[in-house]
Amino acid sequence: MLNQVIIVGRLVKDPEVKTTSDEKKVSHITLAVNRSYKNNETGKYDTDFIYCTLWEGVAQATANHCKKGSIIGIKGRLITKSIEIDTNKKINYPDLIAERVTFISSGKDHSQKELGNNLQSN
Repeated sequence: MLNQVIIVGRLVKDPEVKTTSDEKKVSHITLAVNRSYKNNETGKYDTDFIYCTLWEGVAQATANHCKKGSIIGIKGRLITKSIEIDTNKKINYPDLIAERVTFISSGKDHSQKELGNNLQSN
């Protein structure tokens, strides 16, 4: 079976790198991705917001080179996470685990950089 996702979108906010209790670097970002077709009711393009997790070198490189509004591409895999809201209520949500990030545009710089070439992710 295959679990591979490639997505391109804009960063919703500046990426931040945090360190876990076992000293691993992690960044949680959200990409805004416009759909390729218009909504029949509104006549506008809908936007999906994709939650992504970046680890170690990929997380650090993305934080160093990208900011809110930057267009990036992510290649990775989907996992399902869950959070407990109430004692009887659990919500599942998809999380895109980034294996490679491509920096496409920041608005001022239109150069393209690959940020995950030799970086390993968890």
